[in-house]
Amino acid sequence: MSCAGFTCSKHSLCALNILYVMVSLLLVGMAVWGRCFGLVSSFQVAGGGVGVGVFLFFVAVAGLIGAMKHHQVLLFFYMVVLFLVFIVQLSVSSACLAINREQQDELLEVGWNNSQSAQRDVEKSLNCCGFRQVDNNATCEAVCFPNHVCVPCAQKIQEHAGEALRFVGGVGLFFSFTEIMGVWLTYRYRNQKDPRANPSAFL
Repeated sequence: MSCAGFTCSKHSLCALNILYVMVSLLLVGMAVWGRCFGLVSSFQVAGGGVGVGVFLFFVAVAGLIGAMKHHQVLLFFYMVVLFLVFIVQLSVSSACLAINREQQDELLEVGWNNSQSAQRDVEKSLNCCGFRQVDNNATCEAVCFPNHVCVPCAQKIQEHAGEALRFVGGVGLFFSFTEIMGVWLTYRYRNQKDPRANPSAFL
């Protein structure tokens, strides 16, 4: 059965937005869980995760309501916002996959220098101190610090950064294609006739 009819387009769009709702709730849940259990001490990181999740949730709910009611205005704004999100996400995902080792090191050092709370999180979780060298006169959250056997965090971060960037880029690329599919479905669905409506009406 081809998905060319009004009902099939409607159900496909609803299913896509239900998926986005679940992803948004997962993002919010992970950010709150990480903050509550002390895995992430930075309010900016946790707040960013919650903000992205809430934004995605409202976009998905708007798309879901628009699909269920065949609401032209909601569907139009949903389509525009989803297309903008697609452009941003495709750009970020491509950058994550294309970044080389030198650029990766520069970005890691900039991120390290700009967030004290992130430094503490990394030192505690990876059991390391400092970025490129260990300063025994500074404070460090790592268990190895009192014994003076810590290694710089740059070494340990670089072991995982490349893999993490490839994973984030791959997941982002996958979801960017679901977003452009959502834009196409919404465009087509907006221009289809509702079989239950007046046959002479074309919404």
